[in-house]
Amino acid sequence: MNFGHEDIDRVGRFWNARAMAQREGLKAVQMFEAVERGEIKALWVMATNPAVSLPRAGAVREALAKLDLFVVSENVLSNDTVNAGAQILLPAAAWGEKDGTVTNSERRITRQRPFLPLPGEAKPDWWIVTEVARRMGFADAFNFDSAAAVFREHAALSAFENNGTRDFDIGALATLSDDEFNALDPVQWPARQGASIGEPRGETRFFADGGFFTPDRKAQLIAPDKPAPHAKVSAEFSLRLNTGRVRDQWHTMTRSGLSPRLGAHLPEPFVEVHPKDAAKLGLRDGGFARVRSPHGACVLKVTVSESQRRGSLFAPIHWSDETASSARVGDLVAPATDPYSGQPESKTTPVTIEPVAFAFRGFALSRTPLAIPAAAWWSRVTVANGAGWLLASNDTPDVWREHAKAMFGAGTEVAEYFDAPRGSYRMAAFVDGRLTGALFIGPAEAAPHWDAVKALFEAESVGDAQRRGLLSGKSTDGLADPGPVICACFGVGLNVIRAAIASGQAANVEDIGKALRAGTNCGSCLPELKKIVSQKVENNERVAQTA
Repeated sequence: MNFGHEDIDRVGRFWNARAMAQREGLKAVQMFEAVERGEIKALWVMATNPAVSLPRAGAVREALAKLDLFVVSENVLSNDTVNAGAQILLPAAAWGEKDGTVTNSERRITRQRPFLPLPGEAKPDWWIVTEVARRMGFADAFNFDSAAAVFREHAALSAFENNGTRDFDIGALATLSDDEFNALDPVQWPARQGASIGEPRGETRFFADGGFFTPDRKAQLIAPDKPAPHAKVSAEFSLRLNTGRVRDQWHTMTRSGLSPRLGAHLPEPFVEVHPKDAAKLGLRDGGFARVRSPHGACVLKVTVSESQRRGSLFAPIHWSDETASSARVGDLVAPATDPYSGQPESKTTPVTIEPVAFAFRGFALSRTPLAIPAAAWWSRVTVANGAGWLLASNDTPDVWREHAKAMFGAGTEVAEYFDAPRGSYRMAAFVDGRLTGALFIGPAEAAPHWDAVKALFEAESVGDAQRRGLLSGKSTDGLADPGPVICACFGVGLNVIRAAIASGQAANVEDIGKALRAGTNCGSCLPELKKIVSQKVENNERVAQTA
C-alpha cells in the first residue's frame, strides 16, 4: 500500500464539502441501513470488516458500492470490505507497530510500545485522522505530534466537568511529559486530578460502599423488558442460528488466518448440529449442509455434536469471501438490534438447514494464489510456504484434470496419477525439483488426506524416494497420521493423544501435558483434552458393562 498525500487531501476536501453524517450519530447496523438508503454519502472504515461481520453482510457490501466516497484504513491489501469498492485505501499500522496504551478489563492502563517498525508508508490511526482534520480546517484543534499528545488530551477530557460524577477519570495523567508517558508503569483508573500517579487511590473496586454515579449517589434498579428474540421460528425456518467464535481465530481472520499453526486446528467453516436434529434432517457428520435464513445462505461442513442444544445450530463468524466459497455467516443474520445497546441479534436468527451432496472431495496446495473453479466448494487455509484449499465438487476427475492445467500454469514439471474408473486424480507440480503445487481429488467417501503431502510441500526440498511416493498421499518416512490438530501451540494431533491414552502413557489431562506438552502453553485446548479423556473413560465403562 502506498500512502499518497493526495489521498489525504481528497478525504479532507470531500468531508468538508459534502459529507452528510448525522450529528446525533447512528448505531454496529442502523448506519449501514442509512448508507443503503443513500442518506450517508461518505464513509471511512477503520479497524473493522463490516462486509463480513455485520448482519445481512451481503446487503452491506452492496450498500458500500453506493457511496460517493468510500475510504478504508487497513493493514492488509485485501478483505471483503476493501473489495466492496473502496476508492481510497490508507495503510494503517498493525497492533505490533502501534505506540500508545491499552486498557484491560480490570481498568489497568498499560503502556504499549511497538516491537516492529512501521512498514513502508504505514501510519498510526491518530496521525491519519490528524492529517485529514488539518485539511478540513481544524489544524488548531488537531495539533498532535505524538501518541503522548493524544493521550494527554484524552486524559484531560476524562476530568473535564467531572468532579467525581463519572467513573472514568484519568485527570492525574493529563500533564505527563513525553518522557513520563514513555516510562509510564501500569496504572488503574480512576486516577483523578490531584492524586500522585503511583499512590493507592482506594477505588480498585467500584461501589463496594455505594457511591453510584447517579444524582443521589444511590443505585437505581430498573427492571428492563424481558428479553425475547425479535424474529420467531416458523414452519420454514424452524431452527435458531447461534453465531460466535472458535478458539484459535479472531474476527474475520485477516491476521490470525495468516498463521499456519492456528489454521491447522479447524481449517473448514462448519455448522454444529445436535445428533437428534442431524438424524431427523438427514445430515451426517463430515458431510455438507446449506444453512439458509430469510437474508442469505451458506454451505458449511457438518459437525454433529452432543454439545449443541436441540433446535439450535452454531456456526463461526470467521470465514469470508476471502477464505471460503460460501461461508460468510453474517449474510444469514437478521438485522434486528437491541434497543439499548444497538447490538445486532446475532444469536437467534431463524434458519433452516438441508443436506448438500458432493460426489468428490480433495485438496490443492500452492505457493501462489489459485483460481478455484466457480462451481467448487472450497476453504482456504494458510500453510507453511503457501496456502491450501480444501475442496468439494461434483465435477468429475477428468474435468479437474483440465482445471489443473489452468490452475498451475506453464513452466512446471507435472507428475500425474489418473484412475477414471475409481474417480481419482492426483497431480504434483515441481519447479527445479521443489514441490510447488498439488491437486488431489477422489470420491467423497474416500477423500484423500493432505497431511503427508502438506509436509512435503512445506519442506525446502523433496528427495527421490519421497517424490516417487508423493502421489500415494502417504508418508514415505513411515510416520503415523497424527490426526486433526488439537493443541495448536505444539502441533499435537488427536491420534497421537488417543495413542498415549490407549498405551497407558496418559490417564488424564495432566499426564497428556507431561507426555506430549499439549495444553501446557496457552491452555485453550484444555476443554478438548478433557473431552477426549472423558470419552475414553465412558468407552471403557461401556466395555466393562458388556463384558
